[in-house]
Amino acid sequence: QVQLVESGGGLVQAGGSLILSCAASGRTSSRYTMGWFRQAPGKVREFVAAISWSGGRTYYADSVKGRFTISRKNAKNTVYLQMNSLKPEDTAVYYCAADSDWTVVSALDSNYDYWGQGTQVTVSS
Repeated sequence: QVQLVESGGGLVQAGGSLILSCAASGRTSSRYTMGWFRQAPGKVREFVAAISWSGGRTYYADSVKGRFTISRKNAKNTVYLQMNSLKPEDTAVYYCAADSDWTVVSALDSNYDYWGQGTQVTVSS
């Protein structure tokens, strides 16, 4: 099992950039696929990006492709989400998640076993 804590959220103007971090503790020596999800007020949680244990495979939602980059540094037990060209519609609580099945890179939230508490990202126009 693993515990996840997100950080780096805040307020940014449209067109700006922000970097989110997710620090893992617990069974950090185990291999996990890591993902980012977000949920805006009144909307369902949606997939943003995912990365394989090795970092060699990534997958992005169409809405963020070309603007967001997911990466990880396993030596630091940390996964990152670099967000560029932010839009007001990116405003949401962002969650990181870990999937104990490291053989897949999934966009389905039910596949993920562990979740952080979330960090707020607000993009103003």
